Amino acid sequence: MVASEVRALFSVASRPEVVSLAGGMPYVTALPLDVVGELVADLIAKRGPVALQYGSGQGDPHLREQICDVMRMEGIEANPDDVVVTVGSQQALDLITRIFIDPGDVVLAEGPSYVGALGTFSAYQARVIHVAMDSEGIIPESLAQTIYALKSAGNRIKFLYTIPTFQNPAGVTLSVARRQQVLEICQRADVLIVEDNPYGMLGFDGDPMRALRADNADGIVYLGSFSKTLAPGFRVGWALAPHAIREKLVLAMESAVLSHSSFTQLAVGQYLATQPWREQIKSFRELYRERRDTMLASLEALMPDGVTWTRPGGGFFVWATLPEGLDSKALLPRAVAERVAFVPGTGFFADGGGARHMRLSYCYPEPERIREGVRRLAGVIGQELRVRDTFGTGSPAERAGIDTPGPDLA
Repeated sequence: MVASEVRALFSVASRPEVVSLAGGMPYVTALPLDVVGELVADLIAKRGPVALQYGSGQGDPHLREQICDVMRMEGIEANPDDVVVTVGSQQALDLITRIFIDPGDVVLAEGPSYVGALGTFSAYQARVIHVAMDSEGIIPESLAQTIYALKSAGNRIKFLYTIPTFQNPAGVTLSVARRQQVLEICQRADVLIVEDNPYGMLGFDGDPMRALRADNADGIVYLGSFSKTLAPGFRVGWALAPHAIREKLVLAMESAVLSHSSFTQLAVGQYLATQPWREQIKSFRELYRERRDTMLASLEALMPDGVTWTRPGGGFFVWATLPEGLDSKALLPRAVAERVAFVPGTGFFADGGGARHMRLSYCYPEPERIREGVRRLAGVIGQELRVRDTFGTGSPAERAGIDTPGPDLA
């Protein structure tokens, strides 16, 4: 396990005068907090002895049924017996890696990929091999070639880890045509897919996309979470897995924590049963759409020439690319000094890449704060470009290990 080289800066970045475009924190203030408070009080008053007791290692049976209703919005038909409730989807990632990975085994992942997943894979001594992606997600030809080369060299590929919809950190979505290609490639190669889908409900145009798991029940472990569509403080996520894997997940779950929090599970279940949660998701989508639009308009108006960025159709993040010769990690302390923060791209690669990239989050700041943050960041980048043009480029700083995140960075 490796501590983050940039985490210490975020004690400064959390100050109110700093505009943070770094953290992927949902805007929970948009929830009807008074209603949630009443719901929790009612739960304790009426079901306190159950809510405050140990529970099942697999999770509350009624909540697992409700989770199947949620997944049905993405085309998934599942049996509650194949759902394992976890402490956020991050724990599901840890349990799956613990079950499958021996030191030296290969995990395939998009490049860039979620920093919390890379930290987990690294802790279990997996070799992470990145698969190239573009504005339509994983490039199928790259995936097929990578699998062939690794297997030809005698490597053990345990699974492909992917966030196909509104990816963290790039914000891109795997296209419909490519989804089928990725499924077919992995089926032919007998490679398990771990589909991580925390943002799938938060698209800005139309209904949720059909999940990969909807078209393959046997070769995919699907990870979901209520952290983005309800609140991360409940720490309730889940894994939907083929039967044999599900049994191992329950054993690993019980070994890790004995049982989940019955209280938070019942609270989430009560929310789903009594509140218009679909309408609440629509409210979140509208709120995040406005902030996404503000971010894109501000980047277009203020960024120097040569800076490019993705245009996400949902989720929380924009992935920006700096001009040649600039290093986002070296830029961060100067940005924080100018009272704006972001996450450098190096944390999202296991192989030392990403120096010219940065993740910008629009989910938490108010729109006017987003505009001000982009203005400050554009000024820092402009100053760095002038230094580059005057003195030339230096070699990027070397880094060691994965920049494992705190919760505010994930």
